[in-house]
Amino acid sequence: MYIRDFKYFHLLLFLTFSACQYSEGILASGDSWEQVINEGTGTLIAYYVPAEGFAYYDDNGNLTGVTVDIIREFNSWIETEYEVELEVQFVSEESFSRFYQTVQNSESGTIGMANVTITEERRQELDFSPPYMQNIAVLITHDSVDELNSFHQIQDQFAGMNALAFEGTLHEQRLGEIREDFFPETNLLMANSNDEIINRVSGDSSLFAYIDIYNYWRASEEGEPLRRHPAGDDAAEEFGYILPPDSDWTPVIKEFFLHGEGYTRSDEFRQIMTRHLGYELAELLLDGS
Repeated sequence: MYIRDFKYFHLLLFLTFSACQYSEGILASGDSWEQVINEGTGTLIAYYVPAEGFAYYDDNGNLTGVTVDIIREFNSWIETEYEVELEVQFVSEESFSRFYQTVQNSESGTIGMANVTITEERRQELDFSPPYMQNIAVLITHDSVDELNSFHQIQDQFAGMNALAFEGTLHEQRLGEIREDFFPETNLLMANSNDEIINRVSGDSSLFAYIDIYNYWRASEEGEPLRRHPAGDDAAEEFGYILPPDSDWTPVIKEFFLHGEGYTRSDEFRQIMTRHLGYELAELLLDGS
């Protein structure tokens, strides 16, 4: 091997290794808010879990969605309010668990968006923005399954069925509690995405699962054979962006959400919700918020 070839091979190997590290959130790190203020410029790393309507690529190959556009609004507000130049770099992470851990273990200069439910337990592990949306978690099955009227009937009515959970999410915890309290005979199976849950439940009448209402709504609009069981609705959830513990970006993201009459009361926020989720679903979620 010629020396120049060896150098090229060495460089290619380094770049490949670096790209892999970056994609796993190892090397991606932004600037602290203090650095941005002092230097007048900086970078914020925004990790996201792909989700239709919230963080997805449009027909032109552009990253867009509710949570993406809110961050871009935050970016514009920062530049106007503080007269700095901020670059937001978006980094995709398919696994919710890895996404959560990456943000939790990152330095300041990182923010995460994956419709993370705000809980007191999670507040002990990382920082949250103010909530941007109230969610309804819905219990679903194949539409051939009769409607469940009460969890006290689930053991008999769902006899022989298994629970399917999005691993690492609050839905996994919710299904685990149902199994413990009402249905110890069921097995708790794991899935890695909302799409996987919808596909599997749509094709298998022996499964039940929890998904967020916007995922159920979208699947129903597309004709998937799903039944929602209102007795299982849980509307006590709010979504927020997540940040590393004690991030110095936390006060400024709070300032953004609370400025004026509140960002989620603004026309800009309503337009973003409607553009990406459709009028009916946006109104349902906005009313809940």
